Amino acid sequence: MVDTATQTGLETLTAEAIALLKSLIQTPSFSREEDKTADLIGNYLKTKHIQIHRKGNNVWAFSAHFDPAKPVLLLNSHHDTVRPNQGYTRDPFAATVVGDQLFGLGSNDAGGCLVSLIATFIHYNELAQQAATALAFNLVLAATAEEEISGPGGVESILADLGRIELAIVGEPTQTQLAVAEKGLMVIDCTAQGRAGHAARNEGENAIYKALADIEWFRHYQFPEVSDMLGPVKMTVTVINAGSQHNVVPDTCTFAVDIRTTDVYRNAEVLDIIRQHVSCEVRERSFRLNASSIPSLHPIVLRGQALGRTCYASPTTSDQALMPFTSIKIGPGDSARSHTADEYIYLSEIRQGIEFYVQLLDGLVI
Repeated sequence: MVDTATQTGLETLTAEAIALLKSLIQTPSFSREEDKTADLIGNYLKTKHIQIHRKGNNVWAFSAHFDPAKPVLLLNSHHDTVRPNQGYTRDPFAATVVGDQLFGLGSNDAGGCLVSLIATFIHYNELAQQAATALAFNLVLAATAEEEISGPGGVESILADLGRIELAIVGEPTQTQLAVAEKGLMVIDCTAQGRAGHAARNEGENAIYKALADIEWFRHYQFPEVSDMLGPVKMTVTVINAGSQHNVVPDTCTFAVDIRTTDVYRNAEVLDIIRQHVSCEVRERSFRLNASSIPSLHPIVLRGQALGRTCYASPTTSDQALMPFTSIKIGPGDSARSHTADEYIYLSEIRQGIEFYVQLLDGLVI
């Protein structure tokens, strides 16, 4: 539990966080179009006398009295959103409050996490300025762009500017449970080559038939190593294209494969295994989104468990996949609401999220 003075300060920060979230919802911030929400976040931090840094639509800040001798903990979440789907019955940009619910695009993914982390950073930054307390680490806050498209202009583009990071808390809606592992993602494009011919005659080489053998391999192959937390690597053929008309034997068949990797294989290793087993040409779209995990005895995991939280493996990909350092995914909200029509977050979840982040960091040693 936090003391009365701290609780009063957190209540003020919570009210400001909710007001900031409403402004963010009311400001469209589709991936690569987040300039106005970056302005909002930067301007709010400036009102707290925090020096900000900006590259593209990414905004970050270092805590007061930054001590180079201490390790650095990154607080990160994103301010871009997907586009609203056609199922919305409410204005996605209205930031409507009904009882305890705040409706709006990006409210749950990941606005609630973002403003909660901002409030947490401000809380500790003000304590540092007052010399009221000292954490065993420095804090860096980063509100980043292009997460929803895993774009190169997002968190990846500023990692060098942040310096050496010992640990990151990635704010995503986990119901403030501890997502201690996360599957990676690799998409590959496969091409089977045949030879065109007339379908009425026994000629040509049907590329579809050649592709079928490889598709069956993707359907049934089991990688020998299985992750304790994330289970097996999962491969799914999701798109297939071939043929031009009914009487022409197709000379090319292309198909895409969605691959969810685990922490026991790097994406490049998975790709090497695939190429050893299939006859089609395989071209990867990207190696960037690797799986991640944090040791079960890491201090932040133990601290979270002591606060009553449980550990789980997340099936969804986040900016963790782009971080070459230890990270954990935690935040208010529920992943099941992400990208859904009439997206919402509970105001009480934001209050509880801020308090949880503060309790998690108090006394933490990394």
